[in-house]
Amino acid sequence: MDLRTILEKFAKGSITADEAQKEISIHAIEHVDNIAKLDVGRELRRGLPEIVFAERKVYADTLRIAETAVKRNGQVVVSRIKKKDLAKLASALRRKGISVEVGKNCTTILASGHRLQKQKDETLGIVGIVAAGTSDIGVAEEARLVVQAMGCDVVTSYDIGIAGMHRVFPVLKDMLAKNVGVIVVVAGMEGALASVVASMVDVPVVGVPTSVGYGFGADGIAALASMLQSCTLGLAVVNIDNGVGAGAFAASIAKSAMRQTR
Repeated sequence: MDLRTILEKFAKGSITADEAQKEISIHAIEHVDNIAKLDVGRELRRGLPEIVFAERKVYADTLRIAETAVKRNGQVVVSRIKKKDLAKLASALRRKGISVEVGKNCTTILASGHRLQKQKDETLGIVGIVAAGTSDIGVAEEARLVVQAMGCDVVTSYDIGIAGMHRVFPVLKDMLAKNVGVIVVVAGMEGALASVVASMVDVPVVGVPTSVGYGFGADGIAALASMLQSCTLGLAVVNIDNGVGAGAFAASIAKSAMRQTR
C-alpha cells in the first residue's frame, strides 16, 4: 500500500492506528538486499526525487537500485554512472519498460516508469539554466534532469560565457520573459558569468563552479573562489561540479515562488 491508501483505510476504520503506523514504517524505507536503503518517502516529504550516486558502485548494484526506485517512486535520477556502464544501464532499464533520458555530455540519467502528464500550461515552477562554455554542458545537464524530476519546466541556453558578452543579454531577456523563478549558472575558468548574471536579474541565482580550467584554475578552484567572493548580491554557490545539488536547490526555489503566486 502507498501512503494515501494507508491513510484512506485508516480514515474508513478498516485498519487500526497501530496497523497504520506499522504500514507507514514498512514503507518509509525500501531495502535492496544489504546494499541500499532507499528513502521512498523523500519525494512526498520534501519534493526531492531519489538520486543515486553511481560513480563508485558496481554495475549490478546500480541497476538493482535504479529498478527498485522506479518501481516504488515512479522515477529516479542516477548520476555519475561509469562511462563503460552508461549505455548498458540505459538499455537494461529500457528493456524493462522504463523510460530513460540521458543527459547531454554527461553520465547522468533520468529514468521513469511512466510519463507524468501535466495539464496544459501547468507547471510546478520554471528554472533557467545557462552554461558558460561547451565544456560546462555536462554539469548543466545534471541540473536540468534533477529540475525536471522535481516537476519544473526548464529553459536552457549553453555556451554564453563572458568571452562573448553580447551572447548573455538576449538569453536573460528571454528567461525573464518566461518568468523563471531562479537561474542556475554553470561556469568554469574564472567563473565570472555567475556574478554577471546575478547583477542583471531580479531572481535568485545559483552558481555552479566547474572543474574546467588550467594552472591556478585547475579542478575548479579559481571558479569556486571567484563565485564565493562575488560582490554581487543574490548569488548562492554550490560545490564544484555539483549540478545535482544546484538543480535540487533551484527547483525548490522555483516551486516555492510558484506557490506564492497561486
